[in-house]
Amino acid sequence: MFIDQAEIYVRSGNGGNGMVHFHREKFVPRGGPDGGDGGKGGDVYLEVRETLNTLSEYRHKMRYVAKDGKGGGPNNMSGRAAEDLIIPVPPGTVIFDADSGDLIGDLVEKGQRLMICKGGRGGRGNQHYATARNQVPHIGEKGEPCEEKTLRFELKLIADIGIIGVPNAGKSTLLTALTNAKPRIADYPFTTIEPNLGVARIDIDTDIVMADIPGLIEGASMGVGLGHDFLKHVQRTRVLIHLLNGLSDDVMADFSQTNGELALFDPNLAKKPQIVALNKMDQPEVVEKYKTLKKEFKKRGYDLLSVSAMARTETRELLMKAFGRLAETPDLADADLPMPVYRPKDDIKDFEVIRENGDVWRVSGAAIERTAKMTYFEHSGSLRRFQKLMEILGIEDALRKAGIHEGDTVVIGDHELEWQE
Repeated sequence: MFIDQAEIYVRSGNGGNGMVHFHREKFVPRGGPDGGDGGKGGDVYLEVRETLNTLSEYRHKMRYVAKDGKGGGPNNMSGRAAEDLIIPVPPGTVIFDADSGDLIGDLVEKGQRLMICKGGRGGRGNQHYATARNQVPHIGEKGEPCEEKTLRFELKLIADIGIIGVPNAGKSTLLTALTNAKPRIADYPFTTIEPNLGVARIDIDTDIVMADIPGLIEGASMGVGLGHDFLKHVQRTRVLIHLLNGLSDDVMADFSQTNGELALFDPNLAKKPQIVALNKMDQPEVVEKYKTLKKEFKKRGYDLLSVSAMARTETRELLMKAFGRLAETPDLADADLPMPVYRPKDDIKDFEVIRENGDVWRVSGAAIERTAKMTYFEHSGSLRRFQKLMEILGIEDALRKAGIHEGDTVVIGDHELEWQE
């Protein structure tokens, strides 16, 4: 099944905890601090895998978690860093933050990587805190917390040439005639309910990718019919073959309608090079229409070609005409693609003090909550270091101004502390 939208949860690894430890050895009464550092948690990357062409894998597995780093050991032994987690995605995947809707990245090239969540660094062991004045440091760090996100994927197929037109124009039949694709074909509208890809051979050294886009009807840009679920796939193609149904009552109206829906969905789509072809030339009434229609399209600046996808007449000529236009068209990397939205991040040192009830105060802020998670509150040295940071950030003064009293509870993240002057 072709799936072009998915939502997954990703989480990097926590950093390993640093160790608070002192060297113990016979005849070495004062071995000193030798607590090792924790290992780094695994990063989460997205990587383009060209063998993939659908997001169906993410219907079954929607949670991806990197491994945590290992904790430090005695004798200054550092914990092992965790391996990075690589999530494969097909070319043409656009990544959004599902919560904010922000564009995170747009992956189109083979092997392209994007870091989504950075693994937490390992906590430092007490070996780093020894000084001439403090030779027995009861200070250490827990590992840095992980990052987590909910991602929304949108797949926009990457094809050199896209075949567009109204339903039942013969797009799937043409794709079958030109490539190795085997789409579903029948004599009724909307046979194609999902985009189809095929590879067309130009010569022994050259292949091109072609896509059959499901038929577009009036109102498609607003979601009518198959709607914009499939219009987005046209954005990735470099050249369009606009296939017209020769048996239609009004061929010119079909042409205008399809181009109108493209322009309404994305103005840039109307600017893409188009090769226009009248299909079903194996029918006598279509042959009669062709001369008149050719003159009409000439006035609009198009050279109308004639083909019969069913009889496979003039299809090779159409392919070569499209290939010639493709050679004149910039690569996808040079085209105007949507860029990520960068927003200034809040200062991580900012914090907020809220009185939850009579004697409970909550302090929230990125820096202080992160530090609380990395603090060994059971070790006096680490606790004093945490108190010093609260003073530096101005949290102590803010709590006093807010009216905190001796014995009140201060909540920071998952930790509850008792206020003492």
